[in-house]
Amino acid sequence: MTPKFLIYISYSYALPIGNPLEVEILKRGYEINWFSDLEEGSKAIIKKTNVLQNIHEIINYKPDIILTITDSVPDFINALKVQVFHGFPANKRKGTDQFKIRGFFDLYCTQGNSSTKVFQEISKKNKTFDVIETGWSKVDPLFPLTNTPSLNAPNILIASTFTKEYSLALNDAVIKEIERISKLKKWHFIIVLHPKLPLTTKEKIKSIQNDFLTYYNTTNLIPLFKKADIMFSDTTSAIIEFLLQKKPVVTFKNNMPGPYLIDISKIEDIENSIEKGLQKPKQLIEEIEKFAEFSHAFNDGKSSKRVIDATIAFLSKDKSYLKRKPLNLLRKYKIRKRLRYFTLKSYNKPFTKLF
Repeated sequence: MTPKFLIYISYSYALPIGNPLEVEILKRGYEINWFSDLEEGSKAIIKKTNVLQNIHEIINYKPDIILTITDSVPDFINALKVQVFHGFPANKRKGTDQFKIRGFFDLYCTQGNSSTKVFQEISKKNKTFDVIETGWSKVDPLFPLTNTPSLNAPNILIASTFTKEYSLALNDAVIKEIERISKLKKWHFIIVLHPKLPLTTKEKIKSIQNDFLTYYNTTNLIPLFKKADIMFSDTTSAIIEFLLQKKPVVTFKNNMPGPYLIDISKIEDIENSIEKGLQKPKQLIEEIEKFAEFSHAFNDGKSSKRVIDATIAFLSKDKSYLKRKPLNLLRKYKIRKRLRYFTLKSYNKPFTKLF
């Protein structure tokens, strides 16, 4: 017998994370299905032929391993529950709040040192899950790196978060300045927006498009990362993904700026800061290289393979050293309400299966 996998998502941005995992699973001849617990994610996977439509189909499918690309997963499904993350730690919340443990997962497949150490420390304290550093499947297509400068005008990728207090896309003055600079015709602007941003914001960006400013309605950012010379952004995990290429990023009022960023707080500094980034100052690049190593040391494009290897090995491992998960009643009620499936059944011990 071989393990059966389920990729569990909520939003469309999970696709570029799940797709490389699916490729690796199918390559091994294992069974794989997808499920989304929200409509936005369901629309994104509608063209796939291996989608489960509701919780009843999941129960009948009986997955062995659930690869979760969202914050919660049904506790009443008896399977190994694995968190593979929907983004890098983006410092939207200071301290360790961004590493919140919700009490659903048996295994965390971490991206790199920036996340592994924190989760390992938490694991030592509560002893309800284990941690394996595998790298992140989403960035597999990023490697090998091909940092070839644009032949004509440099490409500036603009990526914006949906979080209101940080989002540059929701700042009319910033967007107006980007539109002004684009009309100077010295750089090409490529704009992508977080799927959770309002439709009105997306329409506003569409309305200012010109020969030097293009809006892309996509969650597949890797091709745009490769195309861009530098990024202009705010506070989003996409910044970390982009920095893995060792390319500069200019940020506007980043929540926790480091020496690996060119961070500004004045709109009038946007143009000059982009100019500075395009020059790729030696000290800045050195800081970016250190940060990239800290965030995601794997540069072989094989993180999906490591995730699948790790989860299969952990599935059959003796996990008696792990404690039962907490009752977590409120979160369990919320997921039952979301799925419209109410049951008293709950599996709070990590699932083990021998093949």
